[in-house]
Amino acid sequence: MSLTKPFPLMLAVCFASSLLATNVSAQTTARPRQTSNPVQLTARTIVRGATRLENDVVVALPDPTAEDEPDAVEIAPVMPEHIGRPERMLLSAIEERLGTPYRMGATGPNRYDCSGFVWSVYQSAGINFERATAHTLWNEFAPATEDEKHKFGTLVFFNNVRHVGIVADENGFYHASSSHGVVYSRFNDYWLKRIAGFRRVPLPQATPMIASAGR
Repeated sequence: MSLTKPFPLMLAVCFASSLLATNVSAQTTARPRQTSNPVQLTARTIVRGATRLENDVVVALPDPTAEDEPDAVEIAPVMPEHIGRPERMLLSAIEERLGTPYRMGATGPNRYDCSGFVWSVYQSAGINFERATAHTLWNEFAPATEDEKHKFGTLVFFNNVRHVGIVADENGFYHASSSHGVVYSRFNDYWLKRIAGFRRVPLPQATPMIASAGR
């Protein structure tokens, strides 16, 4: 039998098979590989003026100002004996609350937050004002003068007016700390760099006694 006739047919079949294999290989290379958990890149948000996808990787940088609050001071200062009656009542109310634990929104007697402690102390001393946040107290009272800033009873505010305490003297203040409860703390580096300002709560003035002139 002659092989001349089947040979062109076999050559055509081999050529067609090679062309088909090349086409399949090209399609396989171009097709993206799918994973079992495809990432959806649809949701977008605006962050600091720039658009980013919700599933972008965001690196949280450490806060350079974040520090642990220093330990509480166990020994409070000795107040001078010549302070007036309102100041003595304030000091007595503060001393009664030293060591009381902290709780957000609490006004005592078993728990206090910072503004609740301030409000409770002044109420016990007979000085009435509405219970309010540190920010509201800041707006309610007038700024302290330079001579009043470190006078006992002045309010001192910290952390962008989010925390408030009562000045003891130029060395420290009383406050309800979220870490330590009601304590006396010194004006150390930790607190000094966080001071927002001072406000003075008006204290009642003692009525002077006028002796009647004898005849």
